[in-house]
Amino acid sequence: METHISCLFPEILAMIFSYLDVRDKGRVAQVCIAWRDASYHKSVWRGVEAKLHLRRANPSLFPSLQARGIRRVQILSLRRSLSYVIQGMPNIESLNLSGCYNLTDNGLGHAFVQEIPSLRVLNLSLCKQITDSSLGRIAQYLKNLEVLELGGCSNITNTGLLLIAWGLHRLKSLNLRSCRHVSDVGIGHLAGMTRSAAEGCLNLEYLTLQDCQKLTDLSLKHISKGLTKLRVLNLSFCGGISDAGMIHLSHMTSLWSLNLRSCDNISDTGTMHLAMGTLRLSGLDVSFCDKIGDQTLAYIAQGLYQLKSLSLCSCHISDDGINRMVRQMHELRTLNIGQCVRITDKGLELIADHLTQLVGIDLYGCTKITKRGLERITQLPCLKVLNLGLWQMTESEKVRGDFFLIFF
Repeated sequence: METHISCLFPEILAMIFSYLDVRDKGRVAQVCIAWRDASYHKSVWRGVEAKLHLRRANPSLFPSLQARGIRRVQILSLRRSLSYVIQGMPNIESLNLSGCYNLTDNGLGHAFVQEIPSLRVLNLSLCKQITDSSLGRIAQYLKNLEVLELGGCSNITNTGLLLIAWGLHRLKSLNLRSCRHVSDVGIGHLAGMTRSAAEGCLNLEYLTLQDCQKLTDLSLKHISKGLTKLRVLNLSFCGGISDAGMIHLSHMTSLWSLNLRSCDNISDTGTMHLAMGTLRLSGLDVSFCDKIGDQTLAYIAQGLYQLKSLSLCSCHISDDGINRMVRQMHELRTLNIGQCVRITDKGLELIADHLTQLVGIDLYGCTKITKRGLERITQLPCLKVLNLGLWQMTESEKVRGDFFLIFF
């Protein structure tokens, strides 16, 4: 007996619909009543983020989202009051307002007037009108917040971080990219160095301080003492930190990813401090650090040999440095050495001989490599991604295989 899809139980239909993308989930709801009912099953929409343009009143919008169990919302454009969203979705778990330039402290203050215990994720990146006043509201009413994105909120100061440290004790991830007014004092608040005023965000695991120009090594001292659960730390473009600060970070045993990209005062000495500590780093980025050279590769081989990802783009390394490193780096999966113009075919041959677990390698701008070295690299058994931007090849020279070649 032949069975038609219309005979399937709603639970089976819902299971099938759950594999569709968001657009198609909406389309199947328009086929017939049975499919509509099945498509509204909450399992179909689990984990989906609704992307909304709030321009005019739509009384059916939020009841429809709630009926599907959708609790994650991104506001693409905000021409209505934010309170319209909060009132319409009292059980909201994630609210993304990234790039809503017209959002003000006043608008956010009218939305957050009582506790919202369900909200775990709030993204305010590039909401440039937001100030410490809004952080006071957030600290008061969003006690269960775990992720807070403030990248590009350039009016945030140390006072705002004090408010966060006072109210958001469950925070696990904080992004302060380009918050130019934040200094060592603010990081001290987060790390619980001012317990008389605020307990601190001692459960932080992910902290982005990219381009916070006022930070010095004192911030790293605060972080090492108070934020002992930290796993990922992004200090890229922080020109005020130096090799001495690496001493503080070198014994953070929970830290597994450290980004020091374009930190101009980090040199081989800083790498030495990291390698001599008790770190168990999985990822390290020292790209565009002009004072990093071959000696860093020797230190990495001695004390950071468990790395799975290493970025050295535009560093002053050579084949000699590669030779000093490769024999100990058995777990390395990703190696970025783009614009390292001293690397030649000899270095690629050493990589091919010893870094047999490599999945991806960046050779962008490595102008001294030739077809010979490239052929050796493409023989790596696990290689999937190879970036060869600025490396000139004729069509006949291009090597084809079961990996992804990137050309610019």
